[in-house]
Amino acid sequence: MSVTWTISVGGRSYGPYSLEQMKAFQVEGRLALHSLVVRNGEEQFRYATEDAELAQLFPSPAQPALQQPDAVQESEPATQTFGRDAQAPRERNRYVILAEMKSSSISALDEEISNFGPSYQVMPQAWILTTEVSLNTLRSELIQKLGKLDMLMVVDTTNDKAAWFNFGPEVDTKVRRLWQRDNVAVRNSA
Repeated sequence: MSVTWTISVGGRSYGPYSLEQMKAFQVEGRLALHSLVVRNGEEQFRYATEDAELAQLFPSPAQPALQQPDAVQESEPATQTFGRDAQAPRERNRYVILAEMKSSSISALDEEISNFGPSYQVMPQAWILTTEVSLNTLRSELIQKLGKLDMLMVVDTTNDKAAWFNFGPEVDTKVRRLWQRDNVAVRNSA
């Protein structure tokens, strides 16, 4: 059986994920040096850098970060901690947030979105938001308000990035490929 990992974010566990998925998460900034992970069959969570295979995903201070040309990149440093309090003030980003709520109340998500800054619900499960927080922080905070069947897509229109939750492996792969293809085309035309 191949090795898989579970990630703990805000007291909730997500996974299991394969090594390829963990590599993609690291490139996207969703897996950081301080992310709490556990291998299948183990019980104790530890930092990603304490896992022999995952530690190889993070460059040492002397090495430049590995760039994967067809991957969506998050521009903030991998060592940043998660959560609103850890964020330094920065420029305001514009987000489009889409949700499909099957198991949870939309009002909790709506309230959480409004806590981040000026927002407007443009459709029953779609919002526009401006805030200083990063894409990954926003996604991580919003998924705390979702149930097991709910789905979330957050598009950072300021930085041309996207993050999503609970689409399933097939849709996740298709969205990732579509997003990457568009980013590669934009970079090649510049």
